[in-house]
Amino acid sequence: MKINNREIGSDVPPYIIAEMSANHNGDIRNAFKIIQAAKTAGADAVKMQTYTADTLTVNSNTEDFQISGGLWDGWSLYELYKHAHTPWDWHKKLFDYARELDITLFSSPFDNSAIDLLEDLNAPAYKIASFEAIDHALIKYAASTRKPMIISTGMANQEEIDEAIDAARSGGCKQLAILHCVSGYPAPASDYNLKTIPDMIDRFGLTTGLSDHTLDNTTAIASVCLGASIIEKHFTLDRSAGGPDDSFSLEPKDLEQLCKNAKTAWSALGHVDYGRKSSEMGSIKFRRSLYFIKNMNAGDIITEGSIRSIRPGYGLAPKLLPSIIGKTLTENVSVATAVQKKHIR
Repeated sequence: MKINNREIGSDVPPYIIAEMSANHNGDIRNAFKIIQAAKTAGADAVKMQTYTADTLTVNSNTEDFQISGGLWDGWSLYELYKHAHTPWDWHKKLFDYARELDITLFSSPFDNSAIDLLEDLNAPAYKIASFEAIDHALIKYAASTRKPMIISTGMANQEEIDEAIDAARSGGCKQLAILHCVSGYPAPASDYNLKTIPDMIDRFGLTTGLSDHTLDNTTAIASVCLGASIIEKHFTLDRSAGGPDDSFSLEPKDLEQLCKNAKTAWSALGHVDYGRKSSEMGSIKFRRSLYFIKNMNAGDIITEGSIRSIRPGYGLAPKLLPSIIGKTLTENVSVATAVQKKHIR
């Protein structure tokens, strides 16, 4: 698949998405700075979230709508989303700024009106959040735009992932990717079971990546070695700023390291190759080979005590030692002479 002409798949370096989410903390100046910092760090894209409290839930103080435990303990859903949302009148300014910096900006829509807004802004792709992966109507509406789509699969079982994919396909999506995800904030690395990624690639036949909510980069980098072509991480200017998602987000220096190290991990994968590598050529001469370890004269019989396998590697290969023992020497040799075919009759 491609987003803004950037190819995404196993044959190219991983596509790095910096998730801004609520980390602007209600200040558009922070949103601008996050986009700039993501660009500087080397990310391919910044992702935002397009919703309001009213498009995502209802204003209720009943028990169903209260959050107990975790990062957002004590908030109602409505209060949290009202506090955390990205105002819709910011969107055009942010999209214009991202285009000015030449970094891709796209969003997770949470209802049809959000998709309509993003279409007006010519958003290049859509991301369906894990919590919305079971909302087939939303997936189909986003798919009807014919834009590339990424679906996070946190909390979804195999059947639900199949259903989400079917909804995207039936809605008209031709370029589709899925992200292995654990919807814990933060999530422990031990919950990620990264061996699921190659199984997802085989089972669903789609470009597959990782939405990573761990606190460092280890899990994300490891996922590249198992086939992840996309990495999404929450990104903030300051992890201690006190925003809803700040505490489990990467800071600029961490994102820079992720961009660098994920590409290094991808580069190291390469392809199956048992041949000698160019970087090894200078080391060949230090491999072991056969050398005479005593002065000898032409006509002498070569014995185990007159020849050894040692470094460096200018002589015959050590595997030839048994076939050389007992042979006759053709010329005089001194200690530390590399054994050559010409020495042996």
